[in-house]
Amino acid sequence: MKIIFSRKGFDSQYGGVPSPIFDDGTLVSLPIPSRQGRPLGDITGPVGSLAPLVADLTAGRLGAHTLVHLDPDLRGDSVARRAGWRPSFGQVAAAQSHLARQGVGPGDVFLFFGWFRQAERRGTHWRYVPGAPDIHSLFGWLQVGNVLSLFGTPQIGSHEWLHDHPHVAFADQMGSGNAIYIAAEALFKRRLPGAGCFVRWTPRLQLTAPGRSRSVWRLPAWMHPDVSQTALSYHTDPRRWQLDEQSTLLQSVAKGQEFVIDVGTSALARRWLIQLIQQHGQEDMA
Repeated sequence: MKIIFSRKGFDSQYGGVPSPIFDDGTLVSLPIPSRQGRPLGDITGPVGSLAPLVADLTAGRLGAHTLVHLDPDLRGDSVARRAGWRPSFGQVAAAQSHLARQGVGPGDVFLFFGWFRQAERRGTHWRYVPGAPDIHSLFGWLQVGNVLSLFGTPQIGSHEWLHDHPHVAFADQMGSGNAIYIAAEALFKRRLPGAGCFVRWTPRLQLTAPGRSRSVWRLPAWMHPDVSQTALSYHTDPRRWQLDEQSTLLQSVAKGQEFVIDVGTSALARRWLIQLIQQHGQEDMA
């Protein structure tokens, strides 16, 4: 089994501000602006339409008419759906080539993370909490059930519900290797959803080590290369890793979308994933 840390949502280049964490712990990963997308005003989240929230947090720079790339697509109630909808995630070009070289496929698990900061409503408007730290946090997961290649003429077969996924709707504008990862029905065939969003933020979802810049991550001790005998892709330099009794610190790379670690049959890794989703996950809202 492989675990893929997949960077998604607003960042310093696309969107320009963090995604918000609200007072009750709700996380909202904001989909990046893109010409291959749909109007932000068409998309809803845990606080209703995303458009007023984004307009407030970007000081009006982005709003209801901004086109955004809804991907990964993890919430069934984000937009109107066709029957049979499943959570899915598209990738293309160099990032997809990396996933393919790493052999990512059915049974592997994506953990989606992004740039987050606490936000609050003041009167009728949203703002970031003054002094709140910028962090990298996990916000969702997807265990791969099936992979569809969409390069050239998209062939979605029985997956007609994918018609409006940006990697299908704009397939002719995507680069090489265009592919979609469709969620498994259940995580490890247990009574847990194969994909979804984390419901409430707690420090366990935080990748950033407390008090450090957001690129310094605190990870389980078993993930250190000296313990796992393998390294997270793009992080093979041993100087990036520091092991202590309880965890490992990683200086993560500045750029990159997909970071893959092959954990094989590790019971520790499997247990960590199951506990993370049991404690923080929700069933996809199909």
